[in-house]
Amino acid sequence: MADALRMFPRARIPYGTWGSSYFPAWQTSALAEVNIGQFAGEAMNRILGLRKVPRTELGSLVIGSTIPWHWKFWNAPLVASCLGHRVPGYHVEQACATGLQATLLAGAEIETQAHDVVGVLTFDRTSDSPVGVFPERRAHVRTQAISDVWDNFGFDPATGNAMMAAAGLTARKYGVERSEVDDVAFLRYQQYFEAKESGFLDRVLVPLDVLNVAGRPLGRIDDDFGVRKMSLGAMRAMNELDTCVTGGTQTHASDGMACLMVTTKERVADLSPRPEIDIEFVAKAESRTDPSLMPEAPAFAVRELLERTGLTMDDMAVVKNHNPFAVNDVVFRKVLDYDWAKMNRTGCPLVWGHPQGPTLTRVVIEALEEAVDLGGGYVLVFGCAAGDVGIAAVLRVS
Repeated sequence: MADALRMFPRARIPYGTWGSSYFPAWQTSALAEVNIGQFAGEAMNRILGLRKVPRTELGSLVIGSTIPWHWKFWNAPLVASCLGHRVPGYHVEQACATGLQATLLAGAEIETQAHDVVGVLTFDRTSDSPVGVFPERRAHVRTQAISDVWDNFGFDPATGNAMMAAAGLTARKYGVERSEVDDVAFLRYQQYFEAKESGFLDRVLVPLDVLNVAGRPLGRIDDDFGVRKMSLGAMRAMNELDTCVTGGTQTHASDGMACLMVTTKERVADLSPRPEIDIEFVAKAESRTDPSLMPEAPAFAVRELLERTGLTMDDMAVVKNHNPFAVNDVVFRKVLDYDWAKMNRTGCPLVWGHPQGPTLTRVVIEALEEAVDLGGGYVLVFGCAAGDVGIAAVLRVS
């Protein structure tokens, strides 16, 4: 492949050095009781041990989260200490795009020769999200309290609309039919449970035990708790909360973490159990659409990416996205003329949940694992983020 189609020619993602927790729905597991930053660091240590990757290989850590957690001020160095290896690092946040942005930033760290091995660790806990109190001298209400997750989901300060309203507005703009949205969501549930029953998810998701401060068990995180099989009839019977949006055709808040490694081409053999697998960064694009039309933004980012690289959707071996609403996938079909049945063959956030920070990291991990099963090829990962933003990236597995 020509260097013109390599975003970071020096950087590689070593196969098999990744892992994710399951994503239990909010308030359904012991993750609701923990400092998620500490848990994430300890969980990455566990995952690296299982993957037989010495944590001492890490030169830096990029963490990503979107919800404040206790001692967040101390950032990546604190999380690295919880991981058990004192390295420098920093934090990145871009709503639901955080997981992909953190991975791309790690690639940039490698490309600029700042480090030879960079860890990416993303996490969030929506359970019992903190409430912040903000003094506001310029308003008649001098003090405002904001529940970080729920108030932000329910109110876009640029438009006054909730995120759900963005899905409804976009559905109306494109003339989306409720029946197609239900069909998409039903298929996504089928895809998830087929991947689960085949054992595919066991290769990327790691059961993790949660302990209290005394070291006693609080619980075991070994399932995407809250996810249950859905029939098409049940999907069709749900009441609309907004145009084409029901409880079954949107995702749910959850808790979790996901991590991976980024290194140089030369160092892959030191880290990966299968160093013959080459995973390259190809290209990235971002797009912003009009206010409250967030579900169309990812399609615009992908379109820009294809135009810039000369690739087509037919070139993609794996297509996988962050889709908080099934409307996203229908709009993608309309903009890119791409069959949504070909996407998300091993599951997606619409079904397994939405802890924000690690969502797209898990998407990336599952997409790369699927591409290896298929013998390689281009991998397209994309999604939306708060602020009517879309992000897309292409990786190549060979």
